[in-house]
Amino acid sequence: MHDAAPAARRRLNGLAAVSSSSLSGRALAYLEAGPASSLVLAREVLGLARAPRAIAERVATTLVGADPRVSRLPDGRWTLAAAAASPGLDACRFAVVDVEATGTSPRRGDRIIEIAVAVLERDRVTPAFETLVNPGVAVGPFVSQLTGIDAAALRAAPCFAAVADRLLDHLTGAVFVAHNVRFDWTFLLVELERARSLVLQGPRVCTLRLARRLLPALESRSLDTLAQFFGIEIERRHRAGPDAMAAARILQRLVAIAKEQGAGTLEELGRVRSAECGVRSLHGGAPAHGCLPSHSAFRTPHSALD
Repeated sequence: MHDAAPAARRRLNGLAAVSSSSLSGRALAYLEAGPASSLVLAREVLGLARAPRAIAERVATTLVGADPRVSRLPDGRWTLAAAAASPGLDACRFAVVDVEATGTSPRRGDRIIEIAVAVLERDRVTPAFETLVNPGVAVGPFVSQLTGIDAAALRAAPCFAAVADRLLDHLTGAVFVAHNVRFDWTFLLVELERARSLVLQGPRVCTLRLARRLLPALESRSLDTLAQFFGIEIERRHRAGPDAMAAARILQRLVAIAKEQGAGTLEELGRVRSAECGVRSLHGGAPAHGCLPSHSAFRTPHSALD
């Protein structure tokens, strides 16, 4: 059984899974996105949409007031205490995830049918985890044709609950990465809530957004386009394993470009931007440095779901 307790006791630079049945855990997960008022916490955590200010204040104080990980800003909003210094990119373990699913909306009943994790660590990409998942619902002909995954294969596959602990072992402490991260992250949030009553919190990076920042001259930043641009072959497109490996190799190239722009930490990776030098650096041109805008390809859990 995956033990979330150590992760819940401290703010991590990597992913942690905390109990979603704990209201304080939900509040902490919400604050991962940034500061929030008592009224917002009462509404988002307890569903008290019209709570009087005094009641909201009492609720928020009960949820997080005594937690050493939480402090209050001068304007009264609650915020997580400052995290440890942003880790260097060379010290990060990036868990690059790809999900194949019955559709595009997990909150409307779509389910995961395959999931894979590839790891980028110390500039090396390795496959870490891959499995089919029995969704417990029918898979339409479009998805079967797109992925090559048929109903017979899924009937013999484990359900998500049976693979959740092994999956979490690969995610815990890592930086979550996906191409169009909102899709994969949302599916995992819903499946983990259903299977383990857990919620993920921690940093994540979207290679789609990062590519938009670093390679603005490209007309498309789709997985196929980026793979072709970097000379990366995807053997079985729309299968979780090959797609995760391709995304990890794309991340590897993007991190190299970001380093050329002066990014040395995870935080700086989220702020780096290149007007043209990302493309030029791939073709021998001298890259410009110090392009660090205010917007970010690096997202905290809630802001990436907006």
